[in-house]
Amino acid sequence: MIRFNRPYITGHEMEHMATAIADGRLSGDGAFTELDQAFFAKRYGFRTNLLTTSGTDALEMAAILAELAPGDEVIMPSYTFVSTANAFVLRGAKPVFIDSYADHPNMDHSLIEAAITARTKAIVPVHYGGVACEMDTIMDLAAKHSLLVVEDAAHAIDSTYKGRPLGGIGHLASFSFHETKNIQCGEGGLLVVNDPALAKRAEVIREKGTDRSAFYRGEIAKYGWIDIGSSFLASELTAAFLYAQLMELDTIQTLRKQAWNGYAEGLASLEEYGYGLPSIPKHGTNNAHLFHVVCPSLETRTTLIDHLNQKGIRAVFHYQPLHSSAFHTTHHPHQPELPNATRFGDCLVRLPLFAGLTAPEQKLIIDEVLEFAARRS
Repeated sequence: MIRFNRPYITGHEMEHMATAIADGRLSGDGAFTELDQAFFAKRYGFRTNLLTTSGTDALEMAAILAELAPGDEVIMPSYTFVSTANAFVLRGAKPVFIDSYADHPNMDHSLIEAAITARTKAIVPVHYGGVACEMDTIMDLAAKHSLLVVEDAAHAIDSTYKGRPLGGIGHLASFSFHETKNIQCGEGGLLVVNDPALAKRAEVIREKGTDRSAFYRGEIAKYGWIDIGSSFLASELTAAFLYAQLMELDTIQTLRKQAWNGYAEGLASLEEYGYGLPSIPKHGTNNAHLFHVVCPSLETRTTLIDHLNQKGIRAVFHYQPLHSSAFHTTHHPHQPELPNATRFGDCLVRLPLFAGLTAPEQKLIIDEVLEFAARRS
């Protein structure tokens, strides 16, 4: 079976983890946490970087920093993972879902302003597949209406918007290092704080609502409970594993882009059969997080996934639109039609893509997809 994802291992993970164990400080904010956070500051210029236990936790920290009250509204795409919405729902906010573009799962920026009301407090652009949302428009709208922007950059490490790194444009940003992401440590995440006014409180929230980080730096004589928070701090073992990955980022990206380009070239003829392929806008770059195909119908997608599984190829669908989810419609039964998000939910399939996907494996996948499409045309 060609797996959908095969986490890339650099060979240095165990070495760094052994160093962390020998150092004797495993609970986080140690040497490897500092190295990881310094990497993002140096490579991308992010102001404040806080390693977390997951991308979901980074979003939950952002939701706390947004100081939401019950009934406040947060604008986000419907076509996204549940964590994007859950983080803000947990604070009592109502997600306001925006449809995708017709040709890409990112939320359609032209629909955002009409969704802003007096209760709107934040906009959460999700850079699907590492492809940048239209951030200039989003930041202009945020400034005009005094809104917070939280970039959900779970897919977006090493991608840019008009030359600026994703995660460095909004007031806050979250990254994921789940095993399915380009850079991974099993489970892990990062909160980026680009607004200096939020940095100190973010550090407190991450340390269970205490000022313990300041205490460890020798800035205060003792620490105590000063705010709400939770246990969002990643362990040093997680940080050590992640550091090995970050040191090989360029190698990993090269391998992933080779695989992505192989699909783009090998599957170009699919469009003749009515299938959609990924598009990269001129304002963004491609970090090769995923390669998707949009099938003509739900029935076609289901049959294609079954066909590939029978051939030993693990392909998968992606998100189910949140605006029509059982949880959301229970609380908010009257939802607008979002046809593009619905179509991606029904028709999008992701093909195996990971650093280390071999040429013979990829040729088999391409051949089977093309044979399936030709046979059904």
